[in-house]
Amino acid sequence: MSITPKLDRIDLRILAELQRNGRATNVDLAEVVGLSPSPCLTRVKRLEKAGYITGYGAQIQLQKLGDVLMVFTEVTLSDHRRDDFSRFEASIRGVDEIIECHLVSGGYDYMLKFVTRGVGHYQEIIENLLAKNIGIEKYFSYIVIKSPFIKTYYPIEGLFGRGD
Repeated sequence: MSITPKLDRIDLRILAELQRNGRATNVDLAEVVGLSPSPCLTRVKRLEKAGYITGYGAQIQLQKLGDVLMVFTEVTLSDHRRDDFSRFEASIRGVDEIIECHLVSGGYDYMLKFVTRGVGHYQEIIENLLAKNIGIEKYFSYIVIKSPFIKTYYPIEGLFGRGD
């Protein structure tokens, strides 16, 4: 059994900085967090091994590639047994256009985020999901008109850095 290391304020700072700039060199990262390069690299490797850092990737300006439509969809399942949730989740996991899936509390069961080429494409995906008979009782769609901002990082230091 792997033991999760306790994080200190420097670990949190490393995580915060890597979210904002995953391409930072170890030397630059070390300077920002106040360490020399060798201990900084050791901490990054420890954070990776412990599963705090799950990967590195590029953030893409999707609209530069072409027109896209973002849609948030509330989904309510007809039945609420464990197998119903598992079947639904397994069925939608392979739908590339569903980029987020959240099981939520409240007036519906799931909040899904779709990225599609347009309304027709979105409707085709929904119709295919309904045809699979995976337990969808009803759904409501919310088309995104504008996204004034989208944060691609978590406020790690604000959430976990206090009181250290």
